[in-house]
Amino acid sequence: MIIVSHRGNVSGRNADRENSPSYIDEAISHGYDVEVDVWCINGSYYLGHDEPQHEVTKEWLFERPLWCHAKNASAMEQMMLDGLCCFWHESDKFTLTSDGFLWCFPGNYSRFGVTVHLEECVALPLESCYGICTDFAHQWRNKWKQDHHHV
Repeated sequence: MIIVSHRGNVSGRNADRENSPSYIDEAISHGYDVEVDVWCINGSYYLGHDEPQHEVTKEWLFERPLWCHAKNASAMEQMMLDGLCCFWHESDKFTLTSDGFLWCFPGNYSRFGVTVHLEECVALPLESCYGICTDFAHQWRNKWKQDHHHV
């Protein structure tokens, strides 16, 4: 199972640092993929949830294990043209990423999908999904290792 850090969070939500390049790199240094919120304004990429905040290059996005959540139509179109792993969703139960995976709204699971579960560890059918996207990446990784120590 893959564990995806939600906006760079690994030990709970840190709203002040979410989607910042340094915070994302910290999560990656711990071995996680990261879901990031991406905007495209006048041909330039930016990270940020509610608004574009941190400008990044296409190369920066390519060089990292990222799941890019398009926040505006321009971002989705440009990321598709640039070949980045990207998706768009609002409250859909499932959406297809450009890499052919399902991005699953909380409470929905697929062996081909990453389920969003931002809360701390609880009993979930993790064997029924490809991965989980969470603000508590460390906690989920420790739980997964503990539950599957014989593997």
